[in-house]
Amino acid sequence: MARMDDKVALVTGGCAGIGRSTVEVLAREGAKVAITDIGDEEGKALAAQIEEEGGTARYWSMDVSDESQVARVIDEVTDAWGGLHVLVNNAGISGADKPTHEIESDEWRQVIEVNVTGVFFCTKHAIPKLREAGGGSIVNLSSIYGIVSAPDVPPYHASKGAVRMMTKTDALLYAQDGIRVNSVHPGFIWTPMVENFVSRGDGDVEEGKRQLAELHPIGRMGKPEEVANCILFLASDESSFVTGTELVVDGGYTAR
Repeated sequence: MARMDDKVALVTGGCAGIGRSTVEVLAREGAKVAITDIGDEEGKALAAQIEEEGGTARYWSMDVSDESQVARVIDEVTDAWGGLHVLVNNAGISGADKPTHEIESDEWRQVIEVNVTGVFFCTKHAIPKLREAGGGSIVNLSSIYGIVSAPDVPPYHASKGAVRMMTKTDALLYAQDGIRVNSVHPGFIWTPMVENFVSRGDGDVEEGKRQLAELHPIGRMGKPEEVANCILFLASDESSFVTGTELVVDGGYTAR
């Protein structure tokens, strides 16, 4: 028996990076996976790939910052597969890389709407479904920058700190319902978001990668699948006594 048999999982931002790897590992372990994102072509192609490999997946176009879309998609996923057991709040953006006093209000709001309000909307509408299923697991993607900080991207750091505390609050609120809520805190993982971050500098991507790798005592950046495997643990019944916690996947970055 696979680790996610008989589970229905919804992954936000499921088309690329950590989200894509999470979709793949959950499907490989037997879950029916709802891929949600705003990259429609990539999402449909990923769902088709998983189906060809013998898994079960469907793509839904969903902007996490639009509550009506979130409510509709969660209802549709539940109707399609008879329930919801796992929510992975992965969708996120990095936002403006400026000092705080230079950030425009619209730049601030854009990050908060996706990274924080998106987690709120998805959790809000998933909770009744998880209750109906008799419990389940919510995994929120925070960051090392929800634990420590750095002198850059203030909206992003603020948003990931918020996700960390939202996780703990919801873990306490819904423990009696059998709903576990945990956060995952990746270090620098080689994803399109990090590649874009590195490209903002002097244009030497390889040098940027080398510098980021040196920030981690383990000597390299992480891989999306390494984070996805940790999400799998929190999503599965193997972590049945784990809630309100922070799973740091950072190659030792925050241990210093």
